[in-house]
Amino acid sequence: MFKRNATPAETPQPVQAVERITSVLGSGLIWHGSINGSGGVRIEGAFEGEIALRGMLVVGETGRVTCQNVRANTVIVAGAVRGNITTQKLEIRASGRVWGDVVTTAFVTEEGAFLRGQIRMEETVELDLEPAPDSTPSEAAQAESIAQTPIQIPAPEPVIESTQKIMRKKKNEA
Repeated sequence: MFKRNATPAETPQPVQAVERITSVLGSGLIWHGSINGSGGVRIEGAFEGEIALRGMLVVGETGRVTCQNVRANTVIVAGAVRGNITTQKLEIRASGRVWGDVVTTAFVTEEGAFLRGQIRMEETVELDLEPAPDSTPSEAAQAESIAQTPIQIPAPEPVIESTQKIMRKKKNEA
C-alpha cells in the first residue's frame, strides 16, 4: 500500500556565487565616456557612451544610461536605458525603462516595467568582450599579496646597554 520511491532524490544544483558591485557612479554625477573591463558597476547618475563589461551592470532607480549598445554578462535595469542591450541575463524591475532592442539568453521582468523594442532570445549570446587579462594579477590579488608581506622593524637597543655606552663615552672624555 505504501511504497518507498525507488528513484533516488534529485541532488540540488549548486548555487552560483552572487556577482558583486565593485564600482558606483553616484546619483549626482554625469559621465561621458566608456566603461570597459570586468567587475560589477552600479550607475545611479547619468552615463553616456559605451559599456562593455565582463560582469554585472545595475542601473539604479535614479540611473540614466544612453549607449549605442550595452554589453555585459548581467544587466539589471531599475532606471532608464536608451540603447540596445546584449547580455546573458536581463532583468527589468518595475521602475525600469528600456528603449532599444535586446539580445539575451534569459529575461526577467516585473509588473510595471517598460520596454520599447524587440527581444531576441538566443541559446547563447556572444558579448565580444576583450579577453580577461591572465598575465596581470587582479587588484584584489595584489592587495592580498601586499597584506601578507611581513613588515620588518629593527629591534631597538636595550636601554641598559645604551646607558652604559653613554657612561663610558663620558668617562673617556673626562
